[in-house]
Amino acid sequence: MPKFLRTIATYVAIALGLCGIFVVLYVWGLPPFNATNLQRTEDAYIKGRVTTISPQLAGYIVAVPVQDYQHVTKGQTLIRIDDRIYVQQLAQAKAALQEAEVTLQNADSNEETAKAQVDQAKAQLASTKAALEIARLNLNRTSKLHEKGFAATSQADQYRATFNQAQASLDAQKAALIVAQQHVRTTHINRDALTAAVASAKAQVELAEINLEHTRITAPRDGVLGTVGVHVGQYVTAGTAATHLVPKEVWVVANYKETQLAKMRIGQPVSFTVDAQNDRRFTGHVERFSPATGSEFSVLKSDNATGNFTKVAQRVPVRISIDSNQENSNRLVPGMSVITIVDISVQTDEDSAKGVGGLSLPDAKIFRTALARR
Repeated sequence: MPKFLRTIATYVAIALGLCGIFVVLYVWGLPPFNATNLQRTEDAYIKGRVTTISPQLAGYIVAVPVQDYQHVTKGQTLIRIDDRIYVQQLAQAKAALQEAEVTLQNADSNEETAKAQVDQAKAQLASTKAALEIARLNLNRTSKLHEKGFAATSQADQYRATFNQAQASLDAQKAALIVAQQHVRTTHINRDALTAAVASAKAQVELAEINLEHTRITAPRDGVLGTVGVHVGQYVTAGTAATHLVPKEVWVVANYKETQLAKMRIGQPVSFTVDAQNDRRFTGHVERFSPATGSEFSVLKSDNATGNFTKVAQRVPVRISIDSNQENSNRLVPGMSVITIVDISVQTDEDSAKGVGGLSLPDAKIFRTALARR
């Protein structure tokens, strides 16, 4: 092989070797590709509020007017359950309410009658008192005349008997008045019980109306349906997963290592690429941080007090809002994998409110003054 060819081959091999080294350094984020102002992670996904649509009562499905992956609007009918039983329950509840209201009206009439009987007893008591007073005056007059010999004994006995009879009538009228007043209190108590019965009947009517309304399952908000898992003729129970509704609002959740969060702040700009869109780049901002690492929310937590411990950097979920009015942003759906990069060099309002060592501005000034005096 000529010498110049060997020289070219050597240069090509060296170039390929350097390219391979640079590729490894770039992939592993090692110098000179370890930009300390850019924090990157591939452990990130598009998230959204995926709502499970389920019936609240049991019955046979009579209509499913929607299909898989269909866009629906708020209030649109998704599933209809056979409502014949619930229609009859509503009619029964309304009949019971009507009966309770009629009974309450009768109780009102009985209470008015009882009050009239009290007034009548009071009038009769007053009349009896007047008769007693007349009998008392006649008895006193006759007794005086009898003592002087101007009235016969039989006449005096007659007026005395009339007085005693009037006294007995007075006692009877007092008792009758007490009975009439007690009857008013009894009818009033019964009326309160019947009023409660009417309220209970109204509640049963409202409950029956709610159950009847729930036979028509509607979309709680605008969005796109997932797979419709029920069909006409199927018997469903409360809680059966019929389909899922995915609204348009989405965001990114990136699981950053705890060692990457030292200078990360709310409001810092984020750029991310989406695998499903040929690594198309989108922008957003850090919105908020999880209150704990992801391992704290896991069902099966590891026990580090077993004697064998290997320190592993934990990951903290970071929620990232997606900037609006970006091309193809409407094609971002929950579950897509993304790669996020946070620019931690950007100062935010959270940073501007802090001074030296995380102190507030007034405290930072005091700290600097103390250092200057030294």
